[in-house]
Amino acid sequence: MVILDNLCNSKRSVLPVIERLGGKEATFIEGDIRNEALMTEIPHDHAIEAVIHFAGLKAVGESVAKPLEYYDNNVTGTLKLVSAMRAAGVKNFIFSSSATVYGDQPKIPYVESFPTGTPQSPYGKSKLMVEQILTDLQKAQPEWSIALLRYFNPGRRPPVGRHGGRPARDPEQPDALHRPGRRWPSRIAGHFW
Repeated sequence: MVILDNLCNSKRSVLPVIERLGGKEATFIEGDIRNEALMTEIPHDHAIEAVIHFAGLKAVGESVAKPLEYYDNNVTGTLKLVSAMRAAGVKNFIFSSSATVYGDQPKIPYVESFPTGTPQSPYGKSKLMVEQILTDLQKAQPEWSIALLRYFNPGRRPPVGRHGGRPARDPEQPDALHRPGRRWPSRIAGHFW
């Protein structure tokens, strides 16, 4: 298991948690997916069979204030990563997308069968662009195995460290259900939470 991270929104201290969850020791490389030389080097130095891509910037509000950074990291970075994978013959890819690709839908709860909509932020638009690029790639080259993961952050993150996440910065992850002085009824759709 090789982990590449530029540590802009994470900490090296989560590695033991990730190794425990993954069941094996990880090789950690501090770097950025936009670094083409590094993206070319990694598959040649390590036996990479598949890539799970979680290297996207993820704050909706921040994306509105910094749209170019989000398009550069999320879209350009993914293009450089996938190009390096193609050159190395690695064709198994899991992309961490977002339910924001559905845009505003008339029905709640959202379901996978909804069509993608018009995301309202550069973050959501960048995720949808990457999904479209990957879909086009897989149609043109069916030997690629590509999975798109779409999920929500419904308002409250799990306890720090439970799933390995210890964000270095967390611009908009409110503890919405337990904000001091504010209580309101909450409804949770689904059973796996």
